Amino acid sequence: MLTAFVSALKTPDLRKKILFSLAMIAIYRLGAAIPSPGVSYAVVDQCIQETSGGTSDVYTLLNLFSGGALLRLSVFALGIMPYITASIIVQLLTVVIPRFEQLKRQGQAGQAKMTQYTRYLTIGLGLLQSAAFLALALNGTMFAGCSVGDQIIPDQSPLALLVLVLTMTAGTAVIMWMGEMITDRGIGNGMSLLIFSSIAARIPSEGSTILTNSNGVILAIFILIALLVIAAVVFVEQGQRRLPVQYAKRMIGRKQYGGTTTYLPLKVNQAGVIPVIFATSLLYIPTLLIQLVGNPTVDAEGNFTGGWQLWVQQNIIAQGTWSHIALYFALIIFFTYFYVGINFNPTERADDLKKYGGFIPGIRPGRPTAEYLQFVLSRITLPGSLYLGIVAILPNLFLDVTGDGNNQNFPFGGTAVLIMVGVGLDTVKQIETQLMQRNYEGFLR
Repeated sequence: MLTAFVSALKTPDLRKKILFSLAMIAIYRLGAAIPSPGVSYAVVDQCIQETSGGTSDVYTLLNLFSGGALLRLSVFALGIMPYITASIIVQLLTVVIPRFEQLKRQGQAGQAKMTQYTRYLTIGLGLLQSAAFLALALNGTMFAGCSVGDQIIPDQSPLALLVLVLTMTAGTAVIMWMGEMITDRGIGNGMSLLIFSSIAARIPSEGSTILTNSNGVILAIFILIALLVIAAVVFVEQGQRRLPVQYAKRMIGRKQYGGTTTYLPLKVNQAGVIPVIFATSLLYIPTLLIQLVGNPTVDAEGNFTGGWQLWVQQNIIAQGTWSHIALYFALIIFFTYFYVGINFNPTERADDLKKYGGFIPGIRPGRPTAEYLQFVLSRITLPGSLYLGIVAILPNLFLDVTGDGNNQNFPFGGTAVLIMVGVGLDTVKQIETQLMQRNYEGFLR
């Protein structure tokens, strides 16, 4: 692997791509530390010390994807999350809106148009999210329990708040541009690499939190568990069911085409990390409702008012309870089947095979092929959904040991390890492909 990496750096054009990608990532991490105008960083640091970095569950995942920049309301505070949300929305709308489905079938031109729609939606979501986070900062709920939480933004005039909103939204647009530049001029997977760098930036601080709340033995145990989880994730992510496909021989003019045998790969984890993001976002809704209607209180006679809020807090919002874990696990399984169902169309794949003269041995072309693909897909989706659920709930099972109340900040499981391993594998494959084109020995052997 080291020899292949040296060979990649010795290749001039590939070396430029790697260095360009690293430069973009460095600028991205620098922007995450640049303060936004009007934010008192002294108050922010005091709140972080008082609350030990604890944040509201409403934007824990966003804080993870921004590499901790959200807590400080920096220029890149929103991170890449608005773009991810916009991409998911546009992808889901292809099933609902016929216009989007037509664009999807138009190839590169249609994909460029879909990308343009995603950019516009990203800017709109950036405006909404930046305004929402400023509202949380103004009412003091960004840092629960901080004595000066409502003083994060000293100047609360409309003009100052407008400048803050525009600054954070512009930061989102710059991040989107940087990700596209890494994809076009770098080693590829631009948005994914930015997310990878944000999550990796959180690992040292989270490891320090575990060491502070526990001891070195506990930290060593968790590092060992992390290595085992990463190995398991790599094994499953690389797993696929290969369906043999044979193409019939065809005579076009005087030449004979076809007659080859290949395979149709169906990944075990066909949905990626999207079901985990969906389930996490849906579980934030009860927290939002509690904040809107208010927490349960005790009157003068000692009676609780708002008993349903208390029940929701104890059974759904509390991440260490078995009811929360079971609901989280069930939602991941449901969204895995849902996303695979809308993202993979067996009828369309069967029609494509029939169009180019391909067939699965022993299966008739057309509808029988579509039914067979649906059968195989439903069989491999079950272990894929169970795998996603188990990896995602690992942080919830260890909350009491680490003392960290935010499971998404836990660096050795859940969304973090799924994204990091997936992005790492894709990036290695990108470099591997470019090395193979130059007859060098690649990373994956």
